[in-house]
Amino acid sequence: MGNRGNCVLYCRVSTEKDTQELSLSRQYEELKTLAESLDFKIAASFTDKHSGYELDREGLLDLLDYIKEDSVDAVLIQDETRLGRGNARVAVLHLLAKTNTAVFTNHDNGPLELNEMDSMLLEILAIVEEYQRKLHNAKIRRGMKRAVEAGYRPERNLSNQGNAEGRERVEAPVQEIVSLRDKGLTFEEITSVLKGLGHNVSKATVHRRYQEHIAEQEG
Repeated sequence: MGNRGNCVLYCRVSTEKDTQELSLSRQYEELKTLAESLDFKIAASFTDKHSGYELDREGLLDLLDYIKEDSVDAVLIQDETRLGRGNARVAVLHLLAKTNTAVFTNHDNGPLELNEMDSMLLEILAIVEEYQRKLHNAKIRRGMKRAVEAGYRPERNLSNQGNAEGRERVEAPVQEIVSLRDKGLTFEEITSVLKGLGHNVSKATVHRRYQEHIAEQEG
């Protein structure tokens, strides 16, 4: 069998009691064996001594960061409750699904077998996120259309567009805010236009910058 790719191991116990150290060690050894049997190469391992109902777990957060930065094909766990319990478990499964990271468990001796309810919840979450993206993009398009109809020319503001390196711009261009406001756009529409030009700003920031400008003019 050829190598299936890289995997990471995740072990969790619920408390910091000394008696739990044995459980963590046992989980790790069993997951190493599982990785060998599935022909995965272990790239890293993460552990937590924390309740599964919480998401603020250092090992889990490190694991999610690692998956974002490195090529990881699967996460290996003892059983699905190691990822979390209740809503936290579903949230983690959703995050892993978004990164196309498979989940294998020692309990299932292979891919995690989701029950019908979990499968339905994850499908719903994926659909909701997709429509949130569509709605966000629609608002940007509408704001830009309103701005152009009001005489705004984005091609004259190329220097304010998102840069090629992909870093988000956080500054709020006051003159553009004032110009768009003078053209009759709402603060929400102005925010959409600025986001379309690569500025990572909130409506509250846009409103605050505008009010500060007005205050300076009146002063």
